[in-house]
Amino acid sequence: MRHQPKPLARARARHMRADPTLPEAMLWRALRDRQLARAKFRRQVPLRGYILDFVCFEARLIIEVDGGQHGDSASDIARDALFRAEGLRILRFWNDEVLQHLDDVCRHILSEMRNSGE
Repeated sequence: MRHQPKPLARARARHMRADPTLPEAMLWRALRDRQLARAKFRRQVPLRGYILDFVCFEARLIIEVDGGQHGDSASDIARDALFRAEGLRILRFWNDEVLQHLDDVCRHILSEMRNSGE
């Protein structure tokens, strides 16, 4: 799944890594350095014209942390369909879920990875 993002997307992703939302920063602390199931997660990854919050390419798993602006978003539905067609799975969590129930979020991610054979 090698992909060369456009320079603007790379710059935007770099900016987003430098200035994450609080829920993204909290989840990243739990995912980084192979802390969860020894899986290699990357954050703010530009791919196919989108920027993925977190992705583990080995597990073919995308994790999105969303605010209220994403509720029933047609663009999110189209984006998810694109990545599902490529064999990727998508987990979406609301900001409040991460802020208030980080352990449950991590258990859900771990469960999804185990169910996929990772």
